[in-house]
Amino acid sequence: MAMQGFEKRLEKLVEGTFNKTFRSGLEPVEVGRKVTRALDADRAVGVDGVPIAPNNIGVYLSPDDFERFSAFADALARELAEVAREHARAEGYHFVGPVTVTLVSDDELRAGECDIAAEVHEGTRVGSLVLPDGRRFTLGEKRVVMGRMSDCDVVLADPRASRQHAEIQPIGHGFVLNDLGSMNGTVVNGNPVREHHLQDGDEIRLGSTVLHFEAS
Repeated sequence: MAMQGFEKRLEKLVEGTFNKTFRSGLEPVEVGRKVTRALDADRAVGVDGVPIAPNNIGVYLSPDDFERFSAFADALARELAEVAREHARAEGYHFVGPVTVTLVSDDELRAGECDIAAEVHEGTRVGSLVLPDGRRFTLGEKRVVMGRMSDCDVVLADPRASRQHAEIQPIGHGFVLNDLGSMNGTVVNGNPVREHHLQDGDEIRLGSTVLHFEAS
């Protein structure tokens, strides 16, 4: 599924020249598969039992392939990072820092060959809430309260939301969402929850307000 979305997004980005550029030799989708396999192979288990996936990913290409991809290098790196996030979401992996993908030319590789080096690189705790209007609220080391009250960290202009509806607490390498006894409940991905360990892409519904959690 992640690969299908990856191909479609990349085709849109390089529309007119996509087929000409990638019709032979190493294809980006194969690079994407190698990235997901590297996440599986190099994952670790955190102190809280949560699988931790590598977030610092180096993609080593032959000089020919590196040159062939150069016109779309930044877009390709972004899309490969998104593939990593989508795969981690599907497998229940967490990251301990921002996901970064770097394309590197390697003189020891021949055209069509590709090596992946992936490691866990701890950074500051990463996470954000995407608000209904598109703004992002950055999560950090402090408890965040969401509700109708004006002194909440995230104020919800929603009559179906409670005064103090829910909170997000930093725990381990990630964040946990807790309902605060709200009248209409807290729903994540369509399911009512009292407590939920947030994962990248989670949809949070508080009353009639929909927020999205991004882990990196």
